[in-house]
Amino acid sequence: MKLFSRGVIAVFCLAAAAGMTSTAAVAQISEVKDKAPLYTYVAYWDIPRARWADMAKDSAGTVKILDKAIGSGAIIAYGNNEAVVHTPEGSTHAGWWCATSMAGVLNTLDEFYKAGTAATPALTSATKHWDNLLVSRAYGWRSGAVKGGYVHGAVYKLKPEAPNSSVETISKSFAVPLFEKLMADGTVQAYQVAEQALHTADPDLFFIFYITPKAEGLDKVQAALIEAIGNNALAGPALASMADMSRHRDDLSRGDAVFK
Repeated sequence: MKLFSRGVIAVFCLAAAAGMTSTAAVAQISEVKDKAPLYTYVAYWDIPRARWADMAKDSAGTVKILDKAIGSGAIIAYGNNEAVVHTPEGSTHAGWWCATSMAGVLNTLDEFYKAGTAATPALTSATKHWDNLLVSRAYGWRSGAVKGGYVHGAVYKLKPEAPNSSVETISKSFAVPLFEKLMADGTVQAYQVAEQALHTADPDLFFIFYITPKAEGLDKVQAALIEAIGNNALAGPALASMADMSRHRDDLSRGDAVFK
């Protein structure tokens, strides 16, 4: 997962923005219950190609720590990803885990340092490394493991004049109902709409992530988005008033994940 198909997620935001203006959307927002915050720690590395095989070997050590953290209840999910679509400014690898508290996230990070797995030869060969600490109140997951699944991420920037409740409205009016349906039919394993818990980048950014077990799931999500938006003439103006699309980026990676 990274700072991030202009096509797919742009359609998503168009639909969400359009949905905000309808009476049905207001009713739908009231039906989506508030959730406790979910924190996600994401570590990114740009690893030289000659070290990619070493990164795969390193994952065995990290999995032991993360499985123990899930077993103790410290975290509720974790995963490791490799980029599918590479960009000059992006990462090649990422690792992440989620907890219902910041303590759960950071105590798990401490375990990596104690075990010495935070400074393996593969990791120290990285030409770039950075971290994100995110928080979400719009999320969902299905229990189980994903092997070789696809992680789609997107980043957006709100305009200065956008209401403070914009991310909540997008989440409740469109994202949650859509992705809950896609989880129910098995297309999506997990999703979240997140913001930065620690502002290491522009505080107006927000992120949309989802994981699908198979490549066909990417097509199914796109089809569901297109079907959801239909021909809504209000979509373009509504989105233009809320988000600066020049800052929109996408990320597609592939890897394994476990959900409690």
